[in-house]
Amino acid sequence: MKLRIKGNSIRYRLTRTDVSNLAANGYLEEQTNFLDGRFIYALQTDAGITELKATYSNNKITMFVPASFVKNWPANDVVGCNAKMPLSESTSLYLLLEKDFVCLDESTEDQSDNFDNPNKTC
Repeated sequence: MKLRIKGNSIRYRLTRTDVSNLAANGYLEEQTNFLDGRFIYALQTDAGITELKATYSNNKITMFVPASFVKNWPANDVVGCNAKMPLSESTSLYLLLEKDFVCLDESTEDQSDNFDNPNKTC
């Protein structure tokens, strides 16, 4: 699972195994350790919501995902989902959850568990 943050935007990218584990267990978590603590990012399914939501507490970002979306996600061709979560009258947090595709460039990163890139042929 990868996390990308830019301004008021949070993007999670999941490998095949991540998507399968989220569908099977309803929860995924990873962490980055520092000398003085750790930063945690997680995904959790929620049957009571219809779009993405997120919280931040105790150095942990949790993105909540509709359980109905995740149920068949490993087997279908849906790339992901997104939402704008209002924070105030004038501010929102953009949330994006998507399958991680194999890069088309010469990346040295292990991509063996990534999804086939739909743009691999011209």
